[in-house]
Amino acid sequence: MSSVVLDEIVVDGRRVRASSAGRLEVVNPATEEVLGSIVDGDETDVDTAITAARSAYASEAWRGLGPGERADLLDRLADVLDRRAVEMGELITRQNGMPISALGGPSGHARGAAVAYRYFAQLARDFEWEDVRASGTLVRREPVGVVGIIAPWNGPQVLVSWKLGPALAAGCTTVIKPAPETTLDAFMLLDAVAEAGFPPGVVNLVTGGRETGAALVRHPGVDKIGFTGSTAAGRLIAAECGAALKPVSLELGGKSAALLLDDANVEMFAGLIPEISAKNSGQVCYSCTRVVVPRNRYQEVVDAAVASMRSGPVGDPFDEKTVYGPLVADRQRERVEGYIQAGLDQGARVATGGGRPDGLDRGYFLEPTVFDNVTNQMRIAREEIFGPVLAVIPYDSEEEGIAIVNDSDYGLGGSVFSADPERAIAVAHRVESGTVGINGYGIKLDAPFGGIKSSGLGRELGPEGFAEYLELKSIYNARQPSAV
Repeated sequence: MSSVVLDEIVVDGRRVRASSAGRLEVVNPATEEVLGSIVDGDETDVDTAITAARSAYASEAWRGLGPGERADLLDRLADVLDRRAVEMGELITRQNGMPISALGGPSGHARGAAVAYRYFAQLARDFEWEDVRASGTLVRREPVGVVGIIAPWNGPQVLVSWKLGPALAAGCTTVIKPAPETTLDAFMLLDAVAEAGFPPGVVNLVTGGRETGAALVRHPGVDKIGFTGSTAAGRLIAAECGAALKPVSLELGGKSAALLLDDANVEMFAGLIPEISAKNSGQVCYSCTRVVVPRNRYQEVVDAAVASMRSGPVGDPFDEKTVYGPLVADRQRERVEGYIQAGLDQGARVATGGGRPDGLDRGYFLEPTVFDNVTNQMRIAREEIFGPVLAVIPYDSEEEGIAIVNDSDYGLGGSVFSADPERAIAVAHRVESGTVGINGYGIKLDAPFGGIKSSGLGRELGPEGFAEYLELKSIYNARQPSAV
C-alpha cells in the first residue's frame, strides 16, 4: 500500500480541505512503514463539522424520518460494510497490527460493526417511543441532539458502531473523531455512510489528536459525548462535560481478573488465554490480565499459562497462524517494557517472555509475558498495562480470592472459572465489575456493557446503551386530574 496524504475532513457528506496545517503520520506497527498522513484538526475544523451536524439535525431530511426509515438506513450501512469488510479489515490491521486471526479473518472487524448496526436498527423498530402514564401524561423519548464520538485505535470500527449505531437509531447527528493511529478506515466508513443514503451532515468526520478531541468535547454545539479510551483522558472529559452539564458516556480502562475456583478446569482456562487475557497482544480494555488462583494449584496454573502464551506465534498480523502481533506504537512498547521492569523491581518473577522476540527487528513486537510471585499490591497487578503481560496471584480461601479480585480501582470485565456453573454465578454476584463471564468471557449485543469505579460511566449496547442517546420529555394533560 502506497503512502497517502489526506488533507481533508468530511462534512455535509463530502470531503473538504481542512483549516489546520498540522499533520500526523499513520504508521504500520508491524513494519514501521508510514502509511500516510492525516490532518491534526483545529478548532475551526471541529466547528465546521459541528455546524454541519447541527444543520442536519434541524433539517426535515433527517428530522422527518421515522424510526423505521432510520433503521432502514442503518441496515443499508451494514450491507455496505459487509461488501467492503475484507478491504476495511486489512486496512485496520495495517494501522493497528491486530492479527486477522483475532476476529476470525480480515473481514471480522467490519462485519462485527455491521452486526451492531443491524441490532440497533431492529431496536429502533421495536422500541416504545411514547407511552401514556396513569395520570394521562404522555412520556416521549427524543434524540439527545448532536453527538461527539471519540473512538480508540484498538477496535476502531466496532467501537464506533457501539456509539454511532444507537445515536443514528435515536435520531441524533454526529461528529466522529477517530484515534490518529486508525484514521484511514474512518474515511472508508464515511464513504459507506454516503453510499447507504444518509442525508448530508448526519455523520461527519474530523481527524486529529488530543487537542482535536478536546475541542470537540468543549464545543457548546455538542449535546453529548461518547468516548472509549484511557481512564486519564476520561476523567478530563468527565470534568469538562460536568461543568457544561453535558451528558457523557465513558468506557474506560480495566484491570480485570480471571478468578479460578478450586474446581476450575485449568486446561480449558489456558486454552482461552489468547481470547480473554491477551487478545490483540493484550490491547483490549476488558482483558483478564490478573489471574487469581488457589495457592494449592498455583504452579499448575502458572505452568499452563506459560505453555499457552509460548504456544501462540508472534509475528506478521496477516499470517492466519499469528496470535500475537505488534503493539500499536513504539511508545506503547516502551510503556509495557517499563511495567515489566517495574514488576521485576518489586519482586515478581518472569516465568516466560519479558523481552523482544528474536528475528523481528522491525515492528513493535514484544514477547508474551507471564509473571509469577506476584502480590496484588504490585504495579503490574494494579495498573492497566495494555500489553501481553499476565500476573498470576495466589489466594488461600475463596473469600480471599474474591477480595483480591475486588481490590482494584477498576471494574470493567472479569471471569469466574468453576466446574459448577451455579457456584460460579454465585461468586460472580460478588465480583465488583460491570461485566463478568462464566468459564470464559464474551460480550453480547443485547446486554449492557460498561464499567464501574475507574472503568467508566454509563453503558453501551442493549436497550440501556440505546437509552444513553435519548432524552425524556413528559407532556402533561393539564385537564386530567393528577394521580399524585
